[in-house]
Amino acid sequence: MEITSSKYIISNIDPKACPKPDKPEYAFIGRSNVGKSSLINMITRNEKLAKTSRTPGKTQLINHFLINNSFYIVDLPGYGFAKRSMVQRKEWEKMIEEYLKERLNLVTVFVLIDSRHEPQNIDLAFLRKLGEWGVPFNVVFTKADKSTQSVAAKNAKWFIEAMKKEWEFIPRSFLTSAVKFLGRKDILTFMGEMNAEWVEVKEVKE
Repeated sequence: MEITSSKYIISNIDPKACPKPDKPEYAFIGRSNVGKSSLINMITRNEKLAKTSRTPGKTQLINHFLINNSFYIVDLPGYGFAKRSMVQRKEWEKMIEEYLKERLNLVTVFVLIDSRHEPQNIDLAFLRKLGEWGVPFNVVFTKADKSTQSVAAKNAKWFIEAMKKEWEFIPRSFLTSAVKFLGRKDILTFMGEMNAEWVEVKEVKE
């Protein structure tokens, strides 16, 4: 699959105000400063699509982008919010939980993990929550260009090994670099496959 068009649709704080759930949807989330917006822009080859910032915790809303007029990419606020009040963090957590648990057309959540670091408890704890909520997810290791490829691969392997201690099934993972476009083709191929399955299921239900 290749992306031929991508455009911003809407931002909001209420999951019920999201676009009509009539197209497959892929949400992106991760800790603050994990490179989420840069990854979305790399995947879509649209540097101006998702707003990037040097300030962690910049994304504060549910942001919908329409891709190829056939599916959505969603940029969610990060977890482990940097320099935010407890009240605001609780509001974000509630908003994210409601979206993830109630969005009927959500195909999968791409959980972004910084490949420069060894496994972090905050990331493993978030995956645990997704499991408790019954939300499907895949793991995307980011910033592979910020360290040597061997270090990035080693940290990714350690993270998967940490997951195996709690999970019987390990979802597909991707090693990426927004600078070198590493992992783009694999993610797009995966999305294309999931889009086809979503359409088939929808046709059967109808």
